[in-house]
Amino acid sequence: KTPNIDKLASGGLIVTNYYSSSPVSSPSRVGLTTGRFPTEMGINCYLQTRKGNTACEQFDYLDASVPTMAKVMKSAGYTTGHFGKWHMGGGRDVIDAPQITEYGFDEYISTWESPNPDPVITDSAWIWSRSDQVKRWDRTAYFVDKTLDFLKRHKGEPCFVNLWPDDMHTPWVPEFKQKDNKSWNTEEAFIPVLAEMDKQIGRFIKALDELGLSENTIVIFTSDNGPAPSFQSARAAYLRGTKNSLYEGGIRMPFLIKYPKRIKAGQVNNESVLCAVDLYPSLCAIAGIETEKGYQGDGQNYDKVLLGKSKAKRKTDLMWDFGRNQFFKKPGNANDRSPHLAIRSGNWKLLINSDGSDAQLYDIEKDKFEKNDVAQSHPQVVAKLSKKVCKWFEENKDKGKE
Repeated sequence: KTPNIDKLASGGLIVTNYYSSSPVSSPSRVGLTTGRFPTEMGINCYLQTRKGNTACEQFDYLDASVPTMAKVMKSAGYTTGHFGKWHMGGGRDVIDAPQITEYGFDEYISTWESPNPDPVITDSAWIWSRSDQVKRWDRTAYFVDKTLDFLKRHKGEPCFVNLWPDDMHTPWVPEFKQKDNKSWNTEEAFIPVLAEMDKQIGRFIKALDELGLSENTIVIFTSDNGPAPSFQSARAAYLRGTKNSLYEGGIRMPFLIKYPKRIKAGQVNNESVLCAVDLYPSLCAIAGIETEKGYQGDGQNYDKVLLGKSKAKRKTDLMWDFGRNQFFKKPGNANDRSPHLAIRSGNWKLLINSDGSDAQLYDIEKDKFEKNDVAQSHPQVVAKLSKKVCKWFEENKDKGKE
């Protein structure tokens, strides 16, 4: 049960056809941050050791010179803050990653997978340690505290904030299970960790009300990638696929947006198809500011969709690349392992490998569970979409080596 997230959802708009830009953390966050498909930015997998990054044919960190949402907000007079997981460079043996301020943030606090992790939550080189000053089960509360402190100190100023908690990523460590590491990937541990995150989101929203900020603040709640473990797909709403899969369960995410001043509460949009890459141009449009000079993103401006004024169909295709070689992690269940390319065009979704093998075609509007592959009966659709996505991959596959 998540009463606070449910309340947040009922207070604004739910978009049911929303996609992350990747089925795993780092490239997903890159897509959201830059408005570009992450393969075009040379980030294809979760950022890890230098050796692991090379094996996955990607850079060690996101290029700090590229346009980002925080940079454009800052240039328009917003004070910017990042609180929570980063994972777009830094950590492990990557010690030369740019500071988070170089991406447009005035202030930040981040976790182990960042260039300058907060020492009170990173006493060891892992996601958490029993010796951390702020324990894992208190971490979301800590990020909420820091975000609220930031907003209080800058009250009266326009602010842009990433609040990116990480406790729903394994290991799940509720306080009463802190020594039972065998339970850290189980539903028994998951439920109280989710309940705590919901509690802290509720506290955050209530504090916005008390600060008088709610009416004119956009709050977006979404996720970076599908679940792992998925508990027999229950965590993915029984969609096919999990984290590390290009089936719907790996990339189709919950999406809630609340903005009382301009969004009528209680809306659901089942028609429009949105992606994380659309947030950069769309939020700029809603805020009345221009995207950065020279910005050429893959995202489109769907401001009217986000404001609940339109249920417009998507004008451009969405493309994904994940799992191009044997060094990428794949789901344990064979049914969840997808080809490494995908394209969504209208109601069609094609999955295929870049060598042309394993082409699968689904009508997502009729078959969101991807049970009925219709590639054989629609060869012209397969030919058209496979040509487009394979050409895109060929043009961008070496970006992480440049």
